[in-house]
Amino acid sequence: MIPFMKIDKKVFSWAMYDWANSAFSTTVMAGFFPIFFKDYWGAGTESTLTTARLGTIISFSSIIMVFMSPILGAISDLKGSKKTMLGIFMFIGAMCCYSMSQINKGDWFSAMFIYGVALLAFEFSLIFYDSLLPSIAPGKKSNQISSLGYSLGYIGGGILFLINVLMYLFPQSFGFTDGIASIKASFITVAVWWGVFTLPLFYFVPEAATNYQKMNLTTSVNHTIRRLVRTFKIIQSKKNILIFLIAFWLYYDGVNTVITMAVDFGKSLNFETGDLISALLLTQFVGFPFALLFGNIANKLGCKIPILFCISLYCLVVIGAMFMSSPLHFFLLAAVIGMIQGGVQALSRSLYSQMIPKGQEGEYFGIYNVIGKFASIIGPLIVGFGAYLTGNPRIGILGLLVLFLGGGILLFKVKEPH
Repeated sequence: MIPFMKIDKKVFSWAMYDWANSAFSTTVMAGFFPIFFKDYWGAGTESTLTTARLGTIISFSSIIMVFMSPILGAISDLKGSKKTMLGIFMFIGAMCCYSMSQINKGDWFSAMFIYGVALLAFEFSLIFYDSLLPSIAPGKKSNQISSLGYSLGYIGGGILFLINVLMYLFPQSFGFTDGIASIKASFITVAVWWGVFTLPLFYFVPEAATNYQKMNLTTSVNHTIRRLVRTFKIIQSKKNILIFLIAFWLYYDGVNTVITMAVDFGKSLNFETGDLISALLLTQFVGFPFALLFGNIANKLGCKIPILFCISLYCLVVIGAMFMSSPLHFFLLAAVIGMIQGGVQALSRSLYSQMIPKGQEGEYFGIYNVIGKFASIIGPLIVGFGAYLTGNPRIGILGLLVLFLGGGILLFKVKEPH
């Protein structure tokens, strides 16, 4: 495991952004926003309508992200402005979190709009964050450093989420009148956490070198689009990268579906909300040491073998969900997911960073993040329609085996760089 005291200052400062932004993904995305949107901002509205509204803004944000992220990534390469762009979108995201605390009951439109902007800011900031990795951790060094980032994200997001859950369960102990006030305060804590823990990256992480050429906005955008077209053509000709991206799309769709549908699946089995939240916390804290562990394993075995191992365990998790009948089973599966989820995410990012050319990290990671965003479409449809057509949610979740097996088979064909 990485000895923290020996980690380079710029490396640790880079990884701290995972600690910073995970507050949003855990407390807001996975935790309180969906519940608050349904019960507070959408009070008095049919549950199916609030679900449709939430799904609409997520889909709309995803579409914008798909079109804009490669362009933003390429511009950051051209201008040498990865840190600046990251800072802009971090600030927008943090301000959106603060704004959520000011939205009144029943104002679902404002909540939906601000959440959509926050989602975009969060996703865009990750493009510039990921694209800094090759410059501070070239080659195999990226294995441990990428894993360090995800491990800090698990522990950082988990710590704040634990505090926020306690604030919600025991509001008077924290000086709040009720659970509503504590949730609003939780959104403010995310804004502060996100901003404060991003500061080390600005102070200690150098901007990646670039061949900057001064040009106006129109010329810059046109040049960027031409570079993106060229990049897509190059990827099509680079069979190894293309196979990896298709494999990543398939198995990561399965991973994202497990993340986003787990609580809904638990609810369909009539498990208590408290048990589901506790299982989410368990996943965060289990993920911390195991993300680090997979980074060390990758240094000895490479990235591909550990990723394939994680995919195999995901297949077993999906099969195990078929027979789940009690909260204890849900906790056991959550623990296994916590062990392997960080490994899949960190080592996929690391493997890709070793395959792409230097000087084009922003546009290549823009494409990588687009693939990652698309990797949340097929899985939910498989689970949803499988459950609808069979009348059994267990059958629906079993359909994810197609994604994991397909992604694993293609990944097996990828040649890992030495």
